[in-house]
Amino acid sequence: MGRPRSFDLNKALDRALHLFWRKGYEGTSLSDLTKAMGINRPSLYAAFGDKEALFRKALERYRGGPAAYTQEALNETTARAVVERLLRGAADLTTAPRNPGGCLTVQGALACSEAGDSIRQELTACRAAGEAAIRRRLEHAKSNGDLPADTDPADLARYVATIVYGIAVQAAGGARRGKLQRVIEMALRTLPL
Repeated sequence: MGRPRSFDLNKALDRALHLFWRKGYEGTSLSDLTKAMGINRPSLYAAFGDKEALFRKALERYRGGPAAYTQEALNETTARAVVERLLRGAADLTTAPRNPGGCLTVQGALACSEAGDSIRQELTACRAAGEAAIRRRLEHAKSNGDLPADTDPADLARYVATIVYGIAVQAAGGARRGKLQRVIEMALRTLPL
């Protein structure tokens, strides 16, 4: 029987998540991780696997925690409410003082060497899956008459995703919530909703 862990797995994973969120996958070293998590390398490997496995666990925690607003938004009753909640949720998430600026799925691995390519590809797939989920929800809205008949759900989903990720980039650059809310108001006026 192994020695019991002397650290809280959830707290350690939360610390790793915030570090990856702030510094990206490649910008975060193992030394950064062990220091932030308060554990040594053998404990990190035993509990989470290698750095890539730890990042994947952090990404899963991000999607189920801070970014869970996206699934909640897709459950709204109207297409307009879906889009508005997605946009406002993105601004809230990316500018909250308790969070690093920006979005983990946008900033986590935009620029990677070959060593980080699998993480970059996973984050690209994650963003594509988010856009596909928006498209499916908008297709449902169109079939129920909640969108004009001439609306292309795929184009609208791409537009909404672009605004969401643009909000994340602006927040990472220091944009405040108030400025992003004005962008959201402008985007909402342009929608066929």
